[in-house]
Amino acid sequence: MIDPQRIPVIVGIGECIDRDNLHEPRALLVEAARLAGAETVDLLQQVDSIDVVAIMSCQYDKIGQLLASDLGISPDRAEESIAGGEKPVRLLGEAAERIAAGTSKVALICGAEAMRTRARAAQDGISLSWGPVDPNARQLTALDFVTAHAARYGLVQPTNVYPLYENATRHAWGQTFEQAQQESGYIWSRNADTASRNSAAWLGKFHSAEQIIEDSDSNRMIAYPYRKLMVANPLVNQASAILVTSLGRARAAGISPNQIIYIWSGARANEPKDFLVRDRFDCSTAQDAVLHSTLAQSDLQPSEVDLVEFYSCFPTVPKMARRTLGFSLEKQLSLAGGLTFFGGPANNYMTHALAAAVRELRDRKGQTALIYGQGEFVTKHAAVVLATTPPRKPPQMLDVQADADAAAGPQPPLLESYEGSATIESFTVIYDRSGVPSQAPVVARTPSGERVIALVPGDDAAAINLLLGQDPIGRGGYITSGEKGLLRFQIEVLAP
Repeated sequence: MIDPQRIPVIVGIGECIDRDNLHEPRALLVEAARLAGAETVDLLQQVDSIDVVAIMSCQYDKIGQLLASDLGISPDRAEESIAGGEKPVRLLGEAAERIAAGTSKVALICGAEAMRTRARAAQDGISLSWGPVDPNARQLTALDFVTAHAARYGLVQPTNVYPLYENATRHAWGQTFEQAQQESGYIWSRNADTASRNSAAWLGKFHSAEQIIEDSDSNRMIAYPYRKLMVANPLVNQASAILVTSLGRARAAGISPNQIIYIWSGARANEPKDFLVRDRFDCSTAQDAVLHSTLAQSDLQPSEVDLVEFYSCFPTVPKMARRTLGFSLEKQLSLAGGLTFFGGPANNYMTHALAAAVRELRDRKGQTALIYGQGEFVTKHAAVVLATTPPRKPPQMLDVQADADAAAGPQPPLLESYEGSATIESFTVIYDRSGVPSQAPVVARTPSGERVIALVPGDDAAAINLLLGQDPIGRGGYITSGEKGLLRFQIEVLAP
């Protein structure tokens, strides 16, 4: 049994937005934390644990301690997480565990980004006086998240990697290109509608499904099949904060029962960090294990979940997740508005999503909310349930890595050098800013089952058209050595 005095609850939320490029992330953190604290009486001053979601726009020197000083508090712990879009969900679950165990009384989870300000400053040659900056910090690069081998073939940015999943799942589900795009456009349009009604969203404008998938000067193709309105928007200045305590302390503080939202259990698991050695690209066993375990711990069936936030950096993520749980296309999959229309503040979107879920539950638009976040390249997964009623047992953020690993197939050997026949497993076509194909990375399998990556050059119009003109997955071809030691894929031409 869980001690009623130690039931973990969310009692305060705060969000802020800086459209005028006036504030650094540190100042935005303070504002969001104070807004969360303003929903309670003195609980912000009782915070004994601070978790700051990893900030990408400034590498502060001990930002957790700086924030504590700015707020005038002295917590026992004040830490900054490592990078990962799932981190806010995991940090909330871990804070709930500490509250339930009695090792923490009041916890603050928060994050902030000012990527738009930093980008504008770089563009204008302006030096920003943010800080203090960690003197030992090293600026993260793409090679901190992908291998050198993947980078050589242009698979560096998320916009170029997630299409491997999008195209593989489309093939596995038997969808045409048009059907898959219509599904993406429908989900994203509903996200845009949600964001248009969210005062904390960066793009508060509705976009129809047709606008999201159509070709236009403002909606160019980024990496097939994703257009500009289908990818995350990181150039935002946003911050958010969540204040967590025990039910007993919340009641003692006189907080209204309608303001209190309960934290139930959650789960976490990872895919192999190198996406080129995963078993497949048409599903994620880590995602599956996390979603199923989170509901199982809460004794919930998918049909009993009222509200949902599925991480939505790219359409393939919520599309896979809704199929895992059997949700219909009509199920609303975002409460905040998604990383395109709400904004994608690096690792911190899910803190905003949690705040949106709290508002919806407080307004009694549902009794349960499933919140699922993801990090890197379909790599790191975490989910948690929030509710208007207390959990039946002490909440935990369960590690379900063993379940994810047991469900995965064998990892294929990855060849960096190969010549011979191969079959397309997945692919994308990367476009330059003028809308012209620059190259097409192709992930293929050899007759013996090894995985190999090769390129179709952007100027090979015939081969690019074959990739775009029909579903090429499963089609044969031949790999040869090309320029600069890169492998080249030649698509088999079928007889008419």
